[in-house]
Amino acid sequence: MVHCFTKKHISFLSIFLTLHIGAAEIDFARDIQPIFAENCTTCHGPDKQKAGLNLTDKKSARAELKSGKRAVVPGNPDGSEIIYRLSTDDADDLMPPPDHGKRLKPVQITLIRQWITEGAPWSRHWAYRPLNQVTPPEVKTGAWIRNEIDRFVLAKLEANKLQPSPLAERNTLIKRLSYDLIGLPPTPGEVEAFVNDKSSEANNKLTGRLLASRHFGERWGRHWLDKARYADSDGYEKDNPRMNAWRYRDWVINSINADLPFDQFTIEQLAGDLLPNATDLQKLATAFNRQTL
Repeated sequence: MVHCFTKKHISFLSIFLTLHIGAAEIDFARDIQPIFAENCTTCHGPDKQKAGLNLTDKKSARAELKSGKRAVVPGNPDGSEIIYRLSTDDADDLMPPPDHGKRLKPVQITLIRQWITEGAPWSRHWAYRPLNQVTPPEVKTGAWIRNEIDRFVLAKLEANKLQPSPLAERNTLIKRLSYDLIGLPPTPGEVEAFVNDKSSEANNKLTGRLLASRHFGERWGRHWLDKARYADSDGYEKDNPRMNAWRYRDWVINSINADLPFDQFTIEQLAGDLLPNATDLQKLATAFNRQTL
């Protein structure tokens, strides 16, 4: 049985969303692209374009399709084929097809409808947008500000009618910084020294010391190693040891401690052996490609 969502349902949700998100506009990269990526781009993406539609490409999404219709008509959701296909109760026209995926939730269809109503602007993910100079926002409680970043934090707190948390005591602060940066508790001597350091640079000195610690790379390298599926042995029923696996582990730790730029960090792991005059360490980095074997 196909469960249908009528235009009445969609209209109600449109009103509901408008009331609850206020004047905030729908952002393609934040709100719409994840929906397309999860539900649509297997058949309508860069690798496959059924009916000539690629929902990762602005030009294709707005172009006339083989059927003569357009998936997205900016400003006209009712004239956009995508809205019909997502909300129809005709199993032959419904997208995604019932045997290819789950039907979109009403709130997702409403977001797409609102996005089209707003002109279907095509934004890039924030990580790929050029950096621009930003003026720090004005705030009411200027005494709390210690640097320009604080202005952004405080502005968001004030907008939500929240107060900043009280200043942490010294013994609490050193524990937080130690666990966050190196994953280990401070020694009693380190706590005592920090508590008794009354200089204005005490926090900066503590942070600098922790960042310079070898444990920093160990603490943060483990997240990458988990994603890379690093292990000292093969696992499964035999669990044979990987005698030299630690060399790649140490490369990751040392690279993080050396603040190796992330683009270089990834390039050397993917194809370090193909770099001009590749060093032994760059070749070692390609052990990344063998972690799941």
